[in-house]
Amino acid sequence: MEALDSFAQVFDLVKTYCAEQISDTAYSLWIKDILPVKFEDSTVYLKVKSEFKKDIIEEKYIPVLSKAFLHVMGFEVTISVSFDAETEKTREEKTKAKNITSNSEYEYTFNNFIVGSSNKFAHAASLAVAANPGKAYNPLFIYGSSGLGKTHLLYAICNEIKKDKPDLKIIFVNGEEFTNELIDAIKNMKTRNFHDKYRQADILLVDDIQFIGGKESTQEEFFHTFNTLFQDSKQIILTSDRPPKEIKTLEDRLRTRFEWGLLADVQTPDFETRTLIIRRKAEHLNLDIPVDVSEYIANRLKNNIRQLEGAVKKLNAYHLLENEPPSIISAQNAIRDILNDNQPVPVTIGRIIEEVGRTFGISPDDIRSNKRSANISSSRQVAIYVVREITQISMSLIGEEFGGRDHSTIVYAIQQVEKNMKRDSHYKETVEDILKNIHSANN
Repeated sequence: MEALDSFAQVFDLVKTYCAEQISDTAYSLWIKDILPVKFEDSTVYLKVKSEFKKDIIEEKYIPVLSKAFLHVMGFEVTISVSFDAETEKTREEKTKAKNITSNSEYEYTFNNFIVGSSNKFAHAASLAVAANPGKAYNPLFIYGSSGLGKTHLLYAICNEIKKDKPDLKIIFVNGEEFTNELIDAIKNMKTRNFHDKYRQADILLVDDIQFIGGKESTQEEFFHTFNTLFQDSKQIILTSDRPPKEIKTLEDRLRTRFEWGLLADVQTPDFETRTLIIRRKAEHLNLDIPVDVSEYIANRLKNNIRQLEGAVKKLNAYHLLENEPPSIISAQNAIRDILNDNQPVPVTIGRIIEEVGRTFGISPDDIRSNKRSANISSSRQVAIYVVREITQISMSLIGEEFGGRDHSTIVYAIQQVEKNMKRDSHYKETVEDILKNIHSANN
């Protein structure tokens, strides 16, 4: 028992590390409720409540868990995830209408979505779609900057539909995940399975659809998926950081379809809405925040709802650790911490090369290689340009990342991209969309 207790304490530290690396939503849905079982022979045994959660963790979250264990324990471990078959069976027998975020600390529903002048249209449209999927507004396209509640609305729609129509097949995916799934399906010759999965959905929700822009095979696949679902009166809901007309590398036929239904934007919340968000989050945490403290926070964090909620979480942590009521001083510390915590994570060169490769259909290895075919060379030049624009590292360091190329080669690549951008508007839009997508993924 003592060993298990010690391992549980270690895993608490691992979860804390994971919470700092991924979004609050991802942590609440996939990491928070993982149970530590045992540590034996350099293998960590973990358990979750469903096979679905096990599959998602193994597919997407093993790397961050591995990194967390290395950070906490100082050495690498093997991770084995199992699920409780009896719990899964019992839950399925009790209800098919499992809330998609029932395990999260802060459920993403319409009830806890704070409505203000900045988002009331998108909220009303989402309510209408949830009440009458496939008939109210199809597709529904919600756009706005990061951290303003677009993903919250998607989860709220899922929750509402699952509650009222539990038998409907709902698929929720990120635009980048859709692209990666398609690449894997093509590589493993499983495109039929991919088609069946997406084209048999009753409700398809795609977060950050802008990531498919510029990726020809992905857009081709999504075009046919969209048509199939739309013709069958299946509901499609999309979000993006910008409206369809501003996703310059999106094919015209997709841009037109995205505008068939309803476009709804979410903007930065006004002062009253920000204050209400702070107070609602505090109530959820059973934290009493004085009016002057909530107003102080609302006056200083203006552009991101996640930052507002993060500030309240920080105040609650101070309160629990120091037994001090929230004050202006503790709010100042919380805001300073939040702004530091929310500094963009440095974008790795590998991440940039992957995005460029996906856009042009070239493998990252080919981009880094010495191959000289026209399409690979052009993609390599764009990758070099984007690396320089985003990282601002020296030409020599960029050259090292691209197979030991010399300074003059890197300068030439950047100059070529700049020339091409001046004379070819489509080329310019493609490069700009790559830059936007990398910045979006990093926020």
